[in-house]
This record gives sequence, structure tokens and C-alpha cells, in this order.
Amino acid sequence: SGGMQSQEGIVTSDISSHDKLNFRLNSTHKISDKITFGQTLGYTNQKGVGLGNTNSEYGGPLSSAINLDPITPLIVTDVASQPNAVIYNNEHIIKDPAGHPYGISNYVGQEMTNPLAYTQTRLGNYGWSDDFIGNAFVEITPISSLKFRSTVGIKKAYWGNLGYTPQYFLSNTVQTNKNSYNKGENRVFNWNLENSLTYSKIFGYHDLTVLVGQGVYVDNTGGNVGMTFFNLPIEDYRDASFGFDVGLSNRDGYSGEFVQHKISSLFGRVNYAFKDKYLFTGIVRRDGSTRFGSDMKYGVFPSFSAGWNVHQEDFFSPASAITRLKIRGGYGVVGNDAMADFRYLSLVVGGFNYAVGSDGSVTTGYAPETLDNPGLHWEETRSGDIGFDLEMFSRFNINFDWFNKTTVGILRPVVIPGYVGVSSLPWDNVADMENTGVELEIGYDNSFGDFNISVNANGSFLKNTVTYVAADTNFISGGASFQSMGNVTRIQEGHSYNSFYGYKTLGIFQNEEQIRNYTNGGEGMIQPNARPGDFIWADLDGDGQITSGDLDKKFLGSSLPKYTFGFNVSMDYKGLDFMVFAQGVAGNKIFQGLRRLDILTSNYSTKALSRWHGEGTSNEFPRLIDSDPNGNFTKMSDFYLEDGDYLRIKLLQVGYTLPNNVFGKLGVSRLRIYATAENLLTLTRYTGYDPEIGGGVFGIDKGQYPQARTFLGGIQVSF
Repeated sequence: SGGMQSQEGIVTSDISSHDKLNFRLNSTHKISDKITFGQTLGYTNQKGVGLGNTNSEYGGPLSSAINLDPITPLIVTDVASQPNAVIYNNEHIIKDPAGHPYGISNYVGQEMTNPLAYTQTRLGNYGWSDDFIGNAFVEITPISSLKFRSTVGIKKAYWGNLGYTPQYFLSNTVQTNKNSYNKGENRVFNWNLENSLTYSKIFGYHDLTVLVGQGVYVDNTGGNVGMTFFNLPIEDYRDASFGFDVGLSNRDGYSGEFVQHKISSLFGRVNYAFKDKYLFTGIVRRDGSTRFGSDMKYGVFPSFSAGWNVHQEDFFSPASAITRLKIRGGYGVVGNDAMADFRYLSLVVGGFNYAVGSDGSVTTGYAPETLDNPGLHWEETRSGDIGFDLEMFSRFNINFDWFNKTTVGILRPVVIPGYVGVSSLPWDNVADMENTGVELEIGYDNSFGDFNISVNANGSFLKNTVTYVAADTNFISGGASFQSMGNVTRIQEGHSYNSFYGYKTLGIFQNEEQIRNYTNGGEGMIQPNARPGDFIWADLDGDGQITSGDLDKKFLGSSLPKYTFGFNVSMDYKGLDFMVFAQGVAGNKIFQGLRRLDILTSNYSTKALSRWHGEGTSNEFPRLIDSDPNGNFTKMSDFYLEDGDYLRIKLLQVGYTLPNNVFGKLGVSRLRIYATAENLLTLTRYTGYDPEIGGGVFGIDKGQYPQARTFLGGIQVSF
């Protein structure tokens, strides 16, 4: 099989695109009755141009487009009319093909720049990759019940980047007076080897399969190299080349070797069935990782599952409305070593300054990078599950699961005092958490003559709770931060992992009398410096003032959805078919952080149109004042949190299959024409651009690259 794909981005497509070419070959060879050989070969070439700084508030087209003022023109055709006309005299200012400069804001500074001007500085930049994968196996069956299988897999990957940056002037704070041309290349080789011996036997009503094996997995063998030239005698990225003699002072290179990661495993599995009524599977693994010290290198991870096909029992009536019933359950432990290498060691690194001699001269030397931790060990996830599969009238299907998943020894960096004197935070197994919930899936399939219908719906409920934190204060900060607010989430016992943590608002002061009356029961005002239009902060500790520490903060919600749901409907009538798939979540919060807080003049979203601008005008959005003396916008509070609930039609497809007699003479057995719409409709109250921002950013929306609404059509032909 093979494929080609070329796709333009939907944001500044000149510097946002993706091209892909792939090829794959699979084959299986029956050498003899006892020996089978097979292999998979694959190659993928990709070339992509990415915006960079996606879901980041610090520069880039998305953040700039959101935060720049709406009165600066995109392109300036009359420079003299601009309030900052003199700035356009800079010789490196970016201009459009007609020679007009791109607008530069006189009001919003720092990293915020005209997105179109920024685009011109990134032309010709791209990343690329070449991936070669190969897997081969040999299977030997010396006797009918015994099978030996050996599998070897390899991956050879090359990737890198090529880019030219011209001399440019985007603003007084974003500029460069020399061009540069850079190239970086990386290479890596990964391989794995697995050997297993399987014994299978059916005797009477018993069906037994036993497997034992070992595996070795090695990745990240390789390194990188790169070079940058400065001050090339060119003005266009298409003329960039390393053939120019720019002199040694205008060259900067690097090279390095990656740290090899190895896992060694022993494993065994037992499958047993009696009369196809009682089913059991047991697995045990012993894994060792190079990311832990010698005393903690290995972990043992057992698991088992059992099932009972109740409908196979003699007492089960064939005439019953229930045509199939299976009760099942299981428990298992898996390990995780997902962290950087050598976190258990205190490595000695360079870059530290030392005062030497009586004159206090400074020299560069070496020092321990962090604290060692020989007790660092595998993170474990222990999962238990019980449920059933039910079929009724051969048309209705119900699958139900209750699960409990406990993660023990979560791997994270530990915050330590600065006076310890290390440059990196040490890692430890710092916390435990528990996920408990239920999953339910309901399906219906039926036919009415030529009309067929299939409906499936699923939903789940999740409760996430931190059950242990290894710290004197019983919490960990630093899970997620936002600009000058610092940490906006916290990991603490009894709450969801990385829950939002900040101030609680009680509405907005509508007049001076409310400010005077907001006391702790005495004569002192809780917010004496507030003005009408400012937030009323909750005095949670009752001390009569709003403190800057944790005493007046509380947990405000979680970015983890409590409910996840979806449904799929498929119908067909004669040659016409229809399918729709939708999904959604509920019960989570999103931190709407599209605005730069440290730029007082940065633009607001349209929510600001409903701001407080007089008594009774708003009790949700405070007054607008650049200095923000009450911290209405600079304090982490529930003001920034919005419901993340949404329902999205992810896929809708309509197709028509032509009758066989239309193209039968051409050897065509089936021809189907279809049209598809992806991300067609989203129902949500979230005011950002997309509520589906993912959990990897802890529910903080800083300007996510938007998902595309896609329409496509196709033809499927079978011969």
C-alpha cells in the first residue's frame, strides 16, 4: 500500500502545511508445515511547516491576532496618517509585494506583532522526517501443540529542520539586525526483540494456552548535528546556502549524542476456558528500565481477568429474551517510566560561575545539577474492572463496566528551596491518585425490509481524586502556570489532579455603599481600596482582609471531564447510506487565558462588551481600567473559568452505491460515491475558539490551533 497527502494549514497557510508520502509492504511466507516467516516494511517521508507557539501566549500569529488592538491596520497605505509614523522609517521593516509596510501597533507591544509580517519572516522554513520501519518474525511449530515465535523490529528515523530568518523589524522589541540560515539533523535507531514459546491443548472440555517469553526494547540510539550561518549576503530565503563564506565568527555549530533507553522484560500468560463457559487469563511481567537505579530497576506487574458466559449454562432458557450474557472482571498492574534519563543521579554539569583568587576573578566550572534519588522507582497503575455484556432479542446490546484505577508513585519534579543551590529540580514518586467510574454502551441493530439501521450510544462517568501527596504541606504547586499569576493549579489530597486553585468572586461592587458595608462584622472594610465595578473577593479565612497567600484561595474546579459521551447512527436503504458520529464531554472547567495580562493594553474578547460601566450594568464582568488596582484580571479566580461542556458532530457521511448492472461490463463489482463533513457543528457555551483543547495543557486555553471544519468527497471502486 502507499499514499500521498498534501495539506495546507488553515492559519497563515504560507507557513502552515503538511506533506506526506508513505509506502508499506507486508508479506507472509509458508516455508513448510512447521515454519512460517513474515515481514513488514514501511517508509514514511514527511515535510511540514508549523506555526510554532500554538497554545502559547508568548508571540506567534495566534496569540498576536488575539491580543493586538483592532485599530492598527493590517497593511499601511498612508504612513503619514499613523500615530507612530516615524517607526516605519526602519530599513528592515517588512513590506507586502506592493511595497506597503505591514502595520505596527502603537498600543500593544512586547512579543505581539502583525501576523502577516511575522509570516514573511518564516518563509522557507520547514521540518522534515524520514522513517524506515521493519518487522520480521519466524514461527516454528515442532509439534501441533507447541509454537515458538521470534520477532525482531527496527526503526531508523531521520528528522530535522531547515530555516532562513531575514533581517526584520516587526516592532521596537521584536527585531534583528542580521540574517541567519540554519540546518539541524537528528538520527535515531530503535530496535526490539521478542521470543515466546506457546503451548496450546484442548482436552475434554478444557482449553488451555500457556505462553512464556522475553523481550528487549532499545530506543534513542543516535545523535544530532546542526549549523547556523549569520550575515549571509542575501535578502531572499530562496538564495540561502551554506556555500557562502561568512567567516568563522559568523558560524555556530553543535553536535550531540542521545541517551539510550533500554527495557528488558520477562513475561508469561495463561489462558483457560472450560466448556466456553468459564474463562480465565493471567499475565505477569517483570520489566527493568535503565531510567532507575540498580536497586529499583525492576518491577513486577501481574494481571488477571475472568469471565462467565451465563447464556451457555444448561439452566439458561433458549426461549429467553436474553440471547447472550457474559459477566466479567479483572485486575492488573502496569508500570510507567516516562521521564528523562538519569533522574535518579546527581549529574555534574558545566556552566557554573566561580570566584577564584584574591582578586575575585570569575571562571566557569562544574557542579552537581540536582539532588540524587536512589529510591526513585516505577510509577504503577493498578486497575480493577467488573462488568457485563448483554444481548437481548438479538437486536439490543448493553455493555457495562465499573472500574477503579489507582496510580501509585506518580513521577514528577519536586519543588525545593533555592538555597539548596542546584540548577534543576530533583524527581521523585510524589503522589497517588484514584480514578473511579462507570462506562455504559447501548446498541441497537435491526432491518425492516431494505432499510437497515444501527444505533450505538456510549457514556462514562469519572471521579478523579488525589489520595496521597508526599510533602509536609500535603500539596504540590506548579502543575500549570499562567503568566504573572504563577501557578493556577494544585495537586492536593481529596481533590482532582491539577485542580484549578484561586480566589472566589462574590459578584461586583455596584456602588461605594457596598464597599463600606463589606466588613467582617466589625468596622474595618475588607476591600478599602476597591471601587465600584471591582470584584468582591471572598474572605475565606474571615480575618477581615484579602491576603496574597493561600488563606483566601480555594479549589475552583477541574479540567478533567466528569462525563464523556458519544453516539453513532448508521442507516442504509437500497443503495443510499447515511452515518453520523458525535461526541462530547461535561463537568469540566476551561481556563480561558487568551489575553496577555502583562500587556495592559492588550485586546479583550467580545465578552468585555458586557463589562460593568455603571451601577446595575454587570455583576459578572468588572470595569475596564489598565492599571487594574483591584487585581480583577491579574488574580487567578473563577472569573477565568468557564464550563467546558460541548457536543460536536465529528463526522457526517452520505453515500450512494450504484447498482451492479451499471458498470458490470467494465469489471466493476461495486462503485460508491460519498460526501463527508468533519467537525460540522459544535454546541457549547465556551467563549474561546474550541472547547476541545485536550488534557495535555491542563485545561488552559492560551490560543489553541483551531480544528478545521472539513468537507470532502470520494469514490470507492471494487473490481
